[in-house]
Amino acid sequence: MRIFPALSLIAMALALTACQTAEEIRAADEARCSSYGFRRGTESFANCLMNQDLSRRADQRAFMESNDDFFWGPSIVVGPRYYHRHWH
Repeated sequence: MRIFPALSLIAMALALTACQTAEEIRAADEARCSSYGFRRGTESFANCLMNQDLSRRADQRAFMESNDDFFWGPSIVVGPRYYHRHWH
């Protein structure tokens, strides 16, 4: 059954994301932005934090989209068939 592998993968993903709390993720983002030379309290630092978050979300979306067939199976189009008539 296809549901079991998908559920086990989701469970593993949740277990791995549980390894880092929101505070730890924020601290890592702040450390990264500081290492880039941005100073806390500036607009550039805030933009760097925002970009870190957007990048993480984009990575998550890309992972889900790349595994879409695994989670949901191949796409199936259900509906009427259209035939083209050739007029001579």
